[in-house]
Amino acid sequence: MTSEKKRKISIEQARKILDFNWTGSYTQPGPRLYPHQWSWDSGLVAFGYARYDTSRAVRELRHLFSAQWKNGLLPQIVFNPEFGNYFPGPGFWHAKESPNAPEHHKTSGVVQPPVHATAVLHTYRHAGDEKEGRRFLEEAYPHLRSWHDYLYRERDPEDEGLVYIRHPWESGMDNSPLWDTVMLAIHLKAEEIPRYHRADTHTVSAADRPTSSAYDRFAWLVRFFAEREYDEAKIREDCPFLVQDVLFNALLYRSDQDLAEIARILGEDPSPMEERGEKTRRAMNEKLWDEEHAIYLDYDLVSERKIQAYVTPNFVPLYAGVPDEEQARRMVESLKGYFDLENEKVIPIPCYDVHGFGFSPVQYWRGPVWININWFLMRGLERYGHDEEARRLRESIANLVEDSGFHEYFDPFDGSGHGSVFFSWTAALYLDTVMDEEG
Repeated sequence: MTSEKKRKISIEQARKILDFNWTGSYTQPGPRLYPHQWSWDSGLVAFGYARYDTSRAVRELRHLFSAQWKNGLLPQIVFNPEFGNYFPGPGFWHAKESPNAPEHHKTSGVVQPPVHATAVLHTYRHAGDEKEGRRFLEEAYPHLRSWHDYLYRERDPEDEGLVYIRHPWESGMDNSPLWDTVMLAIHLKAEEIPRYHRADTHTVSAADRPTSSAYDRFAWLVRFFAEREYDEAKIREDCPFLVQDVLFNALLYRSDQDLAEIARILGEDPSPMEERGEKTRRAMNEKLWDEEHAIYLDYDLVSERKIQAYVTPNFVPLYAGVPDEEQARRMVESLKGYFDLENEKVIPIPCYDVHGFGFSPVQYWRGPVWININWFLMRGLERYGHDEEARRLRESIANLVEDSGFHEYFDPFDGSGHGSVFFSWTAALYLDTVMDEEG
């Protein structure tokens, strides 16, 4: 089979996967493991839909915004009552303990990375109907303003320009080595561990998923939030997990820029978003930049120190435009230290250094290849003019998916697929990658 025919078939398969996972109002990330709506998954699948069906991208984001909390929080999960056998479900979250929880949706009580303004602007730019596109901007704009206001008001109490996350799930990288030192500091007695029954290990291999000890702490944090009625001031008084995450803040900065652009299109004042975003960019360079290793590092607010874990998502500031030209050049060289950008046939970049402590080629976020992170890096390389490296990464993303299928993540050594099958953001970002190349 020629490479051209293989690509054509894969494009058709990607669209069929998104059709299969479409519920009529949102897209399931994976048909068995993830039946509900996830926040940043919806933002990322909108990039793929915008390439051929902007109306579905609009409905995807509209459904997520309909579950926004009264204080602006955009929840990680919007639950579908048709799928009850999921942990942690609404009964475990007790989100209704908060007076800010939405009345007509059941949701989780945490958030995910803020890609939404970027997704909304991207959808608008690909809309075939200018009036419909502008109407969607007008509809989405107050939701986005409220979302960003919540993050800076409730998650940046010292007004640094950096927001914190309070659960590993909020990073989108649930089981990353980033969280090892923080989670180790949470000492639980047997009677303190909430009772729960995992559903994920009955769907995919337990070797791919977080350990039971990690899940004990995930569940304990959820109960911790519910006991404080999701009041951010009460939570941060003694929460053991408060981290200024590089990926989260980089995507927030990019979304600040895109929200400012939306404001300009609508005739609104963009300066508040521009000023807030610039404050975030400066704070990332002053507090999170690691000069020795040419990478940005997360900061643990509880122990008051940087987290010395060198994960690939911490290069995502390239995508957002956070570093200056010299910093970006050094970051690309640092990437080359454990990923051969010169190799035409290389598998895309793993999410963690293959020589790092605790690396696993198959365990969730501890070393596998994730298409979304590689997509961010590809766009970042393009942004800073590293066109040849970006081209190679683009081809490696396309080749991996075309050879191995639309999996949640992949083994960085042999390219085999792991996690959920028919994974939506893999399909969507593959479409955006190859359709961008082919026009």
